[in-house]
Amino acid sequence: MSLKKVSKDQPEHFQFSENSLKAANQIVKNYPKGKQQSAVMALLYIAQRQHDNWIPLSAMKYVAKFLKMPYIKVYEVATFYSMYNLSPVGEYFVQVCTTTPCMIRGAYKLVEACKEKISENENTLSKNGKCSWMEVECLGACVNAPMMQINEDYFEDLDKEKTLKILDKILKGEKPKPGSYRGRINNEPENNRKTLLEFKNA
Repeated sequence: MSLKKVSKDQPEHFQFSENSLKAANQIVKNYPKGKQQSAVMALLYIAQRQHDNWIPLSAMKYVAKFLKMPYIKVYEVATFYSMYNLSPVGEYFVQVCTTTPCMIRGAYKLVEACKEKISENENTLSKNGKCSWMEVECLGACVNAPMMQINEDYFEDLDKEKTLKILDKILKGEKPKPGSYRGRINNEPENNRKTLLEFKNA
């Protein structure tokens, strides 16, 4: 798994949009007086969503000033957690889980699909600039392995062929349907429920 690097191309300025500012202020209100700096992770995520799926240094400085905390502390948070992107990832950011449950169910076939359709290397934009991909640790959908996350949506019960079709859609600017690609409802067995059947219609 590769380490994410801070982009060399950085915008000079950043500030919250009206909607982002409203959301940030609402989150800060949830913290007791003197503890507002604890909202740093949530505010960084707001900044990331606003700024095309990645956080520039100017956004980190803005969040630091917003929360009245040292910039270096915001930088430490942003560079530590894998949920934050520090360089452009494109309109669609593909995260492939390769932790053990997904790995033994064929996760590296999904990685092969990403290499074929998006780019040979992780954290590299596709030729049309629409998307990039990377391997990640557990995304918490082990029962429906192998799976991947695209932006905020989960795509589960995948194989290479299904993954290629999903990637084809996002490369064309289309939005694929999230969820199980074997027709399962949530985490239920593929051939319907096997237990507590007497309570099914309760």
